Amino acid sequence: MKTMMTRVVTGAALVAALSVALALGGWWFAVLFMASIGLSMYEMFRALKAAGHHPAEWPVWACAALSVPLLTATVGKSALLLPLLADTCAVVIVCVMFRPNPELDDVFTSVLPLFSVLLPGMCMLGLFRAPSRQHELMLMILSFGVPLFGDAAAYFVGSMFGRRKLCEKISPHKSVEGAAAGLAGSVIFALTVWLIFAGHIQLPPLWHALALGVLGGLAGQGGDLFASFIKRHCGVKDYGTIFPGHGGMMDRLDSVYWATVVMYVYMAWFL
Repeated sequence: MKTMMTRVVTGAALVAALSVALALGGWWFAVLFMASIGLSMYEMFRALKAAGHHPAEWPVWACAALSVPLLTATVGKSALLLPLLADTCAVVIVCVMFRPNPELDDVFTSVLPLFSVLLPGMCMLGLFRAPSRQHELMLMILSFGVPLFGDAAAYFVGSMFGRRKLCEKISPHKSVEGAAAGLAGSVIFALTVWLIFAGHIQLPPLWHALALGVLGGLAGQGGDLFASFIKRHCGVKDYGTIFPGHGGMMDRLDSVYWATVVMYVYMAWFL
């Protein structure tokens, strides 16, 4: 009961902090979210090193520093992000190959935070290119709310009614019943937010919200499972301890990163 209360109180505090960050928007939000990405990368690198890997970190950190101006500068410069990612991978490979004892695994673990944290996280900053501040705010709320509301629904329903294991080898506590409830929660959240914003801005038909709820919810659950896969490989329970009852920054944002990719692709194709 105490653990549940700690989780709820911490979650409420995080929601309040997120609400302030979204309300501030602009560079305030960008700086705060970039700090969250940096902390997530640090936590993942730390977990990988605890498992005995030796990732080449500095090229990935350099890529992170260069990615921000490329995504927040004038339209068109974000196209340079793909060459930057390719160059970063090349530098990582060279760094590992010229070590006294080069290991192929260290190449993979070096770029893992690049593609599982930094690149999806950058999609959140890419939402600044939405047609209006209202569209931007709606997509950011969906990026956070769809996976996190789904995660909360999955946790409570799975705790009470979960019987069939979803992916026992990676996350033994997750159940099929919890995953179904989580997906339903994601859809409900997406539809609610869509209807609220539809009263203020012009939006496509409601089925778009349904699709974003389903795809964003599935992506969020996939991101959560993949982060758990890495933790199980590394032999750690949580990525960090900064959030009582919730773990580290990566533990809170693993699903958000993947769901944000869905919102960014939707913005690029439909708005």
